[in-house]
Amino acid sequence: MPETNKSSQRISPKKLSNLKVVVLCIAAATTFWILNALNKDDYNTIVDFPVDILYDQNEFVAVAGLPKTLEIEISGNGWDLLRKYFNFNNDAFPLELNNPAATNYILTNDLKRSLGEFLSPTQLVSVLDDTLKFNINKIESIKVKPILDSTSFSMGNNFRIIDEITFSPETITLTGPSSILDSLSTEFPVVLDENRINQSVDKEISLEVPKDLSDLVQVQEEKVRVQFEVIEFLEGNKRLKIKKLNFPKSVSLEDEELVIMMTYLVDERKTSDLKELEFEAVLNYYQRNKEDSTITVQVKPMPDYLDQVQIDPPILRLKYE
Repeated sequence: MPETNKSSQRISPKKLSNLKVVVLCIAAATTFWILNALNKDDYNTIVDFPVDILYDQNEFVAVAGLPKTLEIEISGNGWDLLRKYFNFNNDAFPLELNNPAATNYILTNDLKRSLGEFLSPTQLVSVLDDTLKFNINKIESIKVKPILDSTSFSMGNNFRIIDEITFSPETITLTGPSSILDSLSTEFPVVLDENRINQSVDKEISLEVPKDLSDLVQVQEEKVRVQFEVIEFLEGNKRLKIKKLNFPKSVSLEDEELVIMMTYLVDERKTSDLKELEFEAVLNYYQRNKEDSTITVQVKPMPDYLDQVQIDPPILRLKYE
């Protein structure tokens, strides 16, 4: 079987050596051209030049991010422009504000002279941004009233808070940007973090600013003490004595043997007072519903220490002879 001659695509050592010489010559020529070009003057370029806005941070605070650069057009030596374009060893242009809360912008036309001197030996051609905008507020303090966050606790079955909830201290001091403080409520929610409360509370609680404000607003008091008393309302029921008022002789109840019951919750401190009362189911004929010949049961007396009072049945039907 005849052998197949395979053509070799490898570059000979002599050609490879010549190719390396060509590449080195091109590289050397390019480097020489670049170095020679960079040594020339009167080049123009546009750069984002760094700026540093300075102000008294004990008196003022930035509400939003401050501008970091200013877009400008400059001219000068190629090496200088290259360093400024890539921000090599460039000091930021310092921009000092005496009262930054008085306005929220600076006209860049007012900066041309000082900026031009700062850029020397590079020349400032123009400032492409018309303004530098910022949002800096004066730091202020306000007093707010602590209140319990109603979603942070729950009461045990039939337990209630009596009297006022007290806090110590009675007010909380918030410090931060004036615009944010002006938008806040005069009340500061305090998270109790208790469930099914069935006894009086005396608790010291750590104070925290909401997460969305924590970077800008601080609360001066670390903790607040909250106190309140709790009572239980007890379940009870009574059979009511029926008392008719203004009934004509020809009118009676459809069911004269009906038993009327009252169920209720009573303040545990008033159980002895409740025993001394005689409750009646008062039926006043003058207050009947003429359309359907019914009358609504009214319970008397009705002391304020009863809660969730229910009557069964609440409405009675009348019968006419």
